[in-house]
Amino acid sequence: MSGFTHADVPDQSGRTILVTGANTGLGFETAKVLASQGARVLLGCRSVDKANAAIDAIRVDVSDANLDVVQLDQADLSSVRDAAAQVNEEARLDVLVNNAGIMMPPKEMTVDGFESQFGVNHLGTFALTSLLLGKLDEQPDARVVVTSSIAHRGAKIFFDDITAERHYGAQNRYGQSKLANLMFAFELDRRLRRARSSIIAVGCHPGIADTELARHLPSLVRFAVPVFRPFFNSASEGAWPTLMAATALGVEGGEYFGPTRRGETAGPAGTAKASSVARDGALAARLWELSIEMTGIDPALPGNDVSGDHI
Repeated sequence: MSGFTHADVPDQSGRTILVTGANTGLGFETAKVLASQGARVLLGCRSVDKANAAIDAIRVDVSDANLDVVQLDQADLSSVRDAAAQVNEEARLDVLVNNAGIMMPPKEMTVDGFESQFGVNHLGTFALTSLLLGKLDEQPDARVVVTSSIAHRGAKIFFDDITAERHYGAQNRYGQSKLANLMFAFELDRRLRRARSSIIAVGCHPGIADTELARHLPSLVRFAVPVFRPFFNSASEGAWPTLMAATALGVEGGEYFGPTRRGETAGPAGTAKASSVARDGALAARLWELSIEMTGIDPALPGNDVSGDHI
């Protein structure tokens, strides 16, 4: 299956979909298309004001859009818990699109003391997903979508310095977080299969898309962006792999989607290539246990007698 664009998104009427980081960039474009196809879309955003502005912008093009705001700051696990509690009060949840993330900021720590890129991009995603699995399991064929990046290639998990106490390189830590995203998607799907759940977990990446996420790139790179912009996906095009992962018919658990042209940097969506490290089950299991230890949240997989909070 390849060549997927927004025009291929099937009718989503009756479905409820949570899109994190939905006030701008890929998340905004994803939410807009899903709303245009009839989905109830929950916009998980750190800023309620920015989320409401995004809703207003979507309704310019989709006047009858069914939209609501979920306040979500993935740099704060208490906010993640509150957001999950709100979503769990919804009548249903069919798809969770984990899109929120940060890219190559200066060294920062989250509220809970995690290196920010690992904390926001992976641990926030791990925690939110874990707390929503029970809700997702109420619907047949529910999906978890996790957004990775071509930056996962060549990356490693710094198990011996996970909070970057000894060394911080913005690019290396970004690559780590995106590798962790993809490892989590694959490991979650493996565990869901063992639990005989109908939920599937899939990964995606946008290639190189022209979004605000690149604001922390080195100045020399940012100055070069206008020259190379014609070769990038726009934000709306960068959302195509996410939309494919979330809605395409026939998608199977453990699949990974991205652009199909110029080395997976641009073009319509199709099957993408994951690194061998991303598919290493032993490393993924180690990351899974570390994520439980760091967040205090144990995924309540269907069929497991787990409350969701680790004791």
